[in-house]
Amino acid sequence: MTNNISSQQLIIEGAGCASCVGKIERALKGALGVVSAEMNFADRTAVVVGTAKTEELIRAVESVGYNAKPIDHSSAAEVIDEKEVADRAYYKKLMRDTFIALSLGVPLMIYSIVVGEMTVETDLERISWFMVGVLTFGVMYFSGKHFYVGAWKSFKNHSANMDTLIALGTGTAWIYSMVVVFVPDAVPMMARHVYFEATAMIIGLIDLGLALELKARGKTSEAIKRLIGLQAKTATVIRDNKEVQIGIEKVLLNDVVKVKPGEKISVDGVVLEGHTSIDESMLTGEPMPVEKVEKDEVVAGTLNKSGMIFFKATRVGKDTALAQIIDMVKRAQNSKPPIGRLADVISGYFVPVVMIISVLSALAWLNLGPDPAIAFAIVSATTVLIIACPCALGLATPMSVMVGVGKAAEAGVLIRNGEALQTASKITAMILDKTGTITDGAPKVTDIVLANATNDKEVLQLAASLESGSEHPLAQAIVESALERGIELLKIDSFNAITGFGVEANCDKSALLFGNDKLMAVKDVDITGYVEQAQTLAKEAKTPMYFAIDGQLAAIIAVADPIKPDSISAIKRLQANDIRVIMLTGDYKETAAAVAAKVGITEFLAEVLPADKANKVQELQDSGETVGMTGDGINDAPALALADVGFAIGTGTDVAIESADITLMRGSLHGLADAIAVSKATLRNIKQNLFGAFIYNVSGIPFAAGALYPFFGILLSPVIAGAAMAFSSLTVVSNANRLRLFKAQEH
Repeated sequence: MTNNISSQQLIIEGAGCASCVGKIERALKGALGVVSAEMNFADRTAVVVGTAKTEELIRAVESVGYNAKPIDHSSAAEVIDEKEVADRAYYKKLMRDTFIALSLGVPLMIYSIVVGEMTVETDLERISWFMVGVLTFGVMYFSGKHFYVGAWKSFKNHSANMDTLIALGTGTAWIYSMVVVFVPDAVPMMARHVYFEATAMIIGLIDLGLALELKARGKTSEAIKRLIGLQAKTATVIRDNKEVQIGIEKVLLNDVVKVKPGEKISVDGVVLEGHTSIDESMLTGEPMPVEKVEKDEVVAGTLNKSGMIFFKATRVGKDTALAQIIDMVKRAQNSKPPIGRLADVISGYFVPVVMIISVLSALAWLNLGPDPAIAFAIVSATTVLIIACPCALGLATPMSVMVGVGKAAEAGVLIRNGEALQTASKITAMILDKTGTITDGAPKVTDIVLANATNDKEVLQLAASLESGSEHPLAQAIVESALERGIELLKIDSFNAITGFGVEANCDKSALLFGNDKLMAVKDVDITGYVEQAQTLAKEAKTPMYFAIDGQLAAIIAVADPIKPDSISAIKRLQANDIRVIMLTGDYKETAAAVAAKVGITEFLAEVLPADKANKVQELQDSGETVGMTGDGINDAPALALADVGFAIGTGTDVAIESADITLMRGSLHGLADAIAVSKATLRNIKQNLFGAFIYNVSGIPFAAGALYPFFGILLSPVIAGAAMAFSSLTVVSNANRLRLFKAQEH
């Protein structure tokens, strides 16, 4: 008997740089039953999908020199809280370690600047520097122990990481200094220099950098915190005819929930009684409150603004739309875009290459450098090791992805994975479904052209009464239009649907006919003089129908699926970004042409089947386009699956989360333009981070090795290298957090 495939999340401890990520992921993937494993270096968490037991996953991580512990999935809020508690404790430890290290390092640094060379020439100096060496060892143990433990674990696993570089650099500086103290005669007079200040300062500065980075990293989870903050803590349910206030985790399916004005909706449900307006902005990005009456759906996390309602719980716990959204955002934040996976690969090779360069640098100074050659060799080797730590490189992508995905979620755009986030920025052609995407997807009465009738309200009452016996979508539109205007429906008799023509019935002793021109011809109803008006309405993407009373034409009633108010401006935004916009629809050519003309689309295909939409996607891809497909996620499934990026249009609880790469929570196409804008901003931010981190590492190595010395007599200090390395990570984190200020402007 096999276990069901599930997703587990682990907190990873001891990962110091991007090269660690590849090792941990490979170890996890090697565990029996693991389908996929991805580690987020910025968050120090790993998500593993498969049937493997938690204990096996922890052993796999430990086998490559790191530690792991499971995150309890009882609730998203508890996961965040648990991670925050762990981060706060680690931050305090790092700040304590920083204080210990800099308490020794800073005075030594000031001494070296004020007094001068820290050399060993007399017995008193030997005793003094020996005591400083012991204190420095204390710093290495209390403040830098994690670097040496991590380096040892990596060594045992035949690998190297950031800890290796720091441990080698600071360890070499300390050992060399102690050799100078104990056996100064073994070192040339000019090289009897101690570097205890370098060891203490490097450990202190890197600990400080890690602490500041951890603090800044915490801001990236604000989107998740805000989403979790939307959840109500309690709910008022009706049980045994009594109102009972309980925690939302205790709400059961089909419970009747009471919500007062100003309260949050606790779980998803359907309104049973009452009328209110609900603010869904934090969930959908739509600013206007939405009216809710009986049979309307309500979503957990939204805010009841005005009236009191009772609703039946239809989705509770992890099944609510909000819980699924939180889970989806978290999964997306942990996923890697292709550009991020490239950074991981580079980092995997970077550390061994740096170690080789460090050795070559030392050899060059020993063989070609001036006296004291050995001192110059130690300094250059140590500086190369420290300055080249690829921490910033490892943070470059995940930090931006976490902020970008969270920013998109705030705008009602749910990005499923990092690959979709990256690809969306490259879209050159966007296919739009018509019904429900460009249009509302719900037909409405748009025109009543009176013929022999004198009152449009009477006409609509009779027509709606007649059509109340039909299930045709256009008939439903007429009935709903009458009900919206408060028109009472009348009783009808002898209802008869004539396939391909229309319907007929009797109402209050009147014979009613409603349908197309063929029905009027068959029933000898004269429509002369009104055919041209009907054709004009048809050209405007409306469906005209003739309504007759007792053999005389009473009116033409036109029904249309209205274009969404902001579709035109949203399509213009896409076109302004050099995106080729194409409309596909199963509707008639005349209707499609009218809609396309109204919204400013020049390319469209009408009367197409779902398979034809997929063929169009393939055709565009074959011509070199990067294709986005936007639809409702159900009848457009083949095209959505084939497109480079599939966008599902959804509102409220009707979110097609699993049908597309990106889901737009609100019905507006501005969400589509926003998604692409966020994608471009995030990818731009990732590239800035990668460029800054990689160029910093690569360009810093020659200077650390001593490239400036032959020309300017300058040899970079290991302390400066330590400070630069620590704060390069902070720079990357700060740049990623700039994304939090990004706003996708609607035009």
